Amino acid sequence: MVKRSLGRVGPILLIAAMAMLVGCSSFNREWNAAPATPASPSDITGRWQGAWRSRADGHTGSLKCVVTEPSADHYRAHFLATYWKIFHFEYTTDLSAKPAVNGVIPLEGSENLGFFAGGVYHYTGHASAADFLCDYKSKYDFGTFTLTRPRFAAYDIDSKSSRSDSQ
Repeated sequence: MVKRSLGRVGPILLIAAMAMLVGCSSFNREWNAAPATPASPSDITGRWQGAWRSRADGHTGSLKCVVTEPSADHYRAHFLATYWKIFHFEYTTDLSAKPAVNGVIPLEGSENLGFFAGGVYHYTGHASAADFLCDYKSKYDFGTFTLTRPRFAAYDIDSKSSRSDSQ
């Protein structure tokens, strides 16, 4: 009996695993193509990493993001979130921007992540060249994203300045 039931579940698990791998490879291509450092002190495009935390149930996980600017006052955030340390979920959302105040850009947007992910999520937050903070809210969950530039980005900035200083 156990063998027979596992035989039916196996193909479903394989398809689900393949779907997750395809999604991750799409994000990884974008992550690798994104600049490692901001182009200017006011630039919020590029790579981000940090964590998400649900204030509804306390769950937390790692979070990576690539931000692009397809048009003025609009940004696209491509997220890769980890849940229970083993499940990866990726999605893209458009964020509207308001004019920056002291280098901080207010952002807001919403995205329907589908029935299994909790439906429509609404985002409000802000980003500077160094920090990207956002609150999220859906029918079933609410919490925060806290992202900063990857550590190697600071190293890249230092190594570029030291190279230019020595030339």
